[in-house]
Amino acid sequence: MSTTRLLVLGVMRLFQPVHGYDVRRELLSWSADKWANVQPGSIYHALRKLTDERLLREVATEQVGARPARTTYKVTPEGDKEFKSLLREAWWNLVLPQDPFIAALNFLTEVNREEAAAALDSRVAQIEAHRSMDAHRVKNLGGDPSKGGTPEHVIEHFRLIDGYLAAQAEWARALQRRLEEGEYILLDEYSSLNNHEPHDHSTGTHTVVPHPRRDGRGGPRGGPGRQGG
Repeated sequence: MSTTRLLVLGVMRLFQPVHGYDVRRELLSWSADKWANVQPGSIYHALRKLTDERLLREVATEQVGARPARTTYKVTPEGDKEFKSLLREAWWNLVLPQDPFIAALNFLTEVNREEAAAALDSRVAQIEAHRSMDAHRVKNLGGDPSKGGTPEHVIEHFRLIDGYLAAQAEWARALQRRLEEGEYILLDEYSSLNNHEPHDHSTGTHTVVPHPRRDGRGGPRGGPGRQGG
């Protein structure tokens, strides 16, 4: 499903007749460029495509002074059906968020303990800064759509995002505490353990600690360690 398509048709229905610049401004006020990766260029591209598909129709084109001409659009009956179909698809289906950090987390044992702790500190700080910024945005929302105001219910998507962020901050703090307690063998400790393992004089060999990429369950000092949970 195209999130940009859903958003453009939805905003059009709320404010029509409306031109592309106002659609862009409204979506940016919702921070859609951050949580849906809806960029200004993709908005104008969607307007052209939806018009070509007869889901939008051009109402008028106006030009004020030397400014670029602006085209005003309305949603067609076909566009209204498309919007409702996309809307129900999104409401009834769960799609997990895609975050590169989830991929990187699978390679936790390739990071030094000090760096992992610092990165988690930074992540929590970034989360709290984002939550604070969104809280400020929410204070300025609300109004009558027929007069250019943002609908009051739009605040709910900010509340949902805040819930995601709050849960991630709580998880990051918990992982940081477990790392401080010595959970997992991380990259710097793997090298240190192998350099200090006792030599077995009867066989001429010494015990080798498995690399974390094969077994990340051991404690940082060669002890049994805990399973992550």
